[in-house]
Amino acid sequence: MKKKRAAPPRRPPEAAPATQRNPRTRAAEPAAAPRSTDPPPARRAERAERPAPSARGRGTGGREFAPWRSEELPRFAGVPTFLRLPEIPPEGSSAVDVVLVGAPFDGGTSFRPGARLGPRAVREASALARRFSPALGIDIFDELAVADAGDVRVNPHQLDEALEAIAVRAEAIARSGVIGGWVGGDQTITLGVLRGLQRAKLRSVGLLHIDAHDNAAGPAWGSRIHHGSVIRVAVEEGLVRPEHTLQVGLRGPWSSGDELDFSLKQGFEVVDVDEVRWDLHAAIRAVRKLVRTGPIYVSVDVTALDPAFAPGVSLPLPGGMTTWELQQLLRALVGADIVGFDVVEIAPPYDPIGLTALVGVTAIQEVLAAIADTRRSARPAPSTQGDAPRRGRRLSP
Repeated sequence: MKKKRAAPPRRPPEAAPATQRNPRTRAAEPAAAPRSTDPPPARRAERAERPAPSARGRGTGGREFAPWRSEELPRFAGVPTFLRLPEIPPEGSSAVDVVLVGAPFDGGTSFRPGARLGPRAVREASALARRFSPALGIDIFDELAVADAGDVRVNPHQLDEALEAIAVRAEAIARSGVIGGWVGGDQTITLGVLRGLQRAKLRSVGLLHIDAHDNAAGPAWGSRIHHGSVIRVAVEEGLVRPEHTLQVGLRGPWSSGDELDFSLKQGFEVVDVDEVRWDLHAAIRAVRKLVRTGPIYVSVDVTALDPAFAPGVSLPLPGGMTTWELQQLLRALVGADIVGFDVVEIAPPYDPIGLTALVGVTAIQEVLAAIADTRRSARPAPSTQGDAPRRGRRLSP
């Protein structure tokens, strides 16, 4: 049997030479100091001041209002809530930055009912919601504390009573300094929210209205208020500023050639779906222009999308936007003073596979990401200190 040779003893590590030769000039030069893995002093101070995230997500100011992580609760388990967020009572809204509220009312629908089931469907579809926006490079819930505050108790048979219940809730949320995100329901809920905002803030607001219809029609069947007249009524009641109102995604066919007369005479900026599809950058510039005008309310009617992407709506019209185009428009809201937003006209009975509700989840996430990025941009970001790479890529100017 052969004996194994003993391994030679290891030599102790030699100290780095005081000088080294430049491989190009062959001249002796002082040796470079070993590279430190520690961050620069400014970065160390910034890290020391930054609060550590909790197990469920920090949110603003260390509060724990963030979605369950899938390793803590499987996506198919638990009680469904908007974006898998914790549920709070209505009186607890002041504890968060943004509160999501369901408005299950479709009493203003003129064709296919069913949007009253929208909030429930969006909660179910929220099983696939995630917290990080790669487009903006931000974890929404590192910046915002968000919660599900349940549904408004609306009378399904009385439109005026339902709108008043929504207005009362919207006013309470706005007075507490919280941003309200509303899930409809048909477009009539927007009128209730705008009424509540005006009561709380005592002023009108700008409006971004993404829709296939201008919703500026007159009375129908003896009713002044219905989902096709909401924008007209909001202007007549002084709830929105016409000169700071942008409608995106409108398309025909229309009942007559003067369909857009009210919007144009009021001074609305109108970007129809052809402009969105042929020149998306121009549509985004229109949104960026609105962002700089002051406080705005954002209303997303999923009818703006083509039925291929959102079939479950009250009034489907072929030839609409794609989900991706909607996402780009909402990402352009970074920097906006958003006082509230809604996602409406999701009618689950006409979409058995749930695509439309998933679009609703996506729209909510994009608006929240824009709000979160705006909050982050309001203070010096780590990317401005040292040579850290830029976080996220934006299509908008």
